[in-house]
Amino acid sequence: MEPVILKHPLIDNKLSILRNKKTGTKEFRELISEISMFLCYEALKDAKTETVEIETPVAKTKVNKVNEDDYAFIPILRAGTGMLDGLIKVLPNAKIGHIGLFRNETTLKPVRYYYKVPKDIDKKQVVVLDPMLATGGSAIDAITMLKEEGAKNIKFLCIISAPEGIKKLQEVHPDVEIYTSAVDEKLNEKGYIVPGLGDAGDRIFGTK
Repeated sequence: MEPVILKHPLIDNKLSILRNKKTGTKEFRELISEISMFLCYEALKDAKTETVEIETPVAKTKVNKVNEDDYAFIPILRAGTGMLDGLIKVLPNAKIGHIGLFRNETTLKPVRYYYKVPKDIDKKQVVVLDPMLATGGSAIDAITMLKEEGAKNIKFLCIISAPEGIKKLQEVHPDVEIYTSAVDEKLNEKGYIVPGLGDAGDRIFGTK
């Protein structure tokens, strides 16, 4: 399953600002949210709707609605929370969970420190969020945890991805659709995406 790359001139424009090291915390955070919203639209274009009758100021009519309870957004802490605002603008009543992982700087392996997801996760369309798909370790680990909880329908959204991370995620979880706004050149020796945009968490929260 090939990753879905969100190609659009306006997305490219936002990415150009996002990547710039001179872009400040406020603008960086807003851009992450905006691009995430567009990714959400693309990822959920197959959302199922049900027909209900409502009354407009003019007349009764039948409309199509999404059952928002059928969706769960799961950001990988901490950077994934920067994407959450964009998604809840699309589906404000979706359920939200959190998975806390950090990368061991020596081994580059993810270490779990927090895990809480909505009940009936096995019945929901699950959307996992992380701005960067670099080595793929955190995404693989988070999705493995969700599958162990019974989740079956999982999609992964990221802003920037590396070929290495995409390959590893597809090898371990070939059933998970990947949505990204850019596939970059490679990983460097420290496991960072090149050219990338630096550490997304630090730039979202202004911690460096």
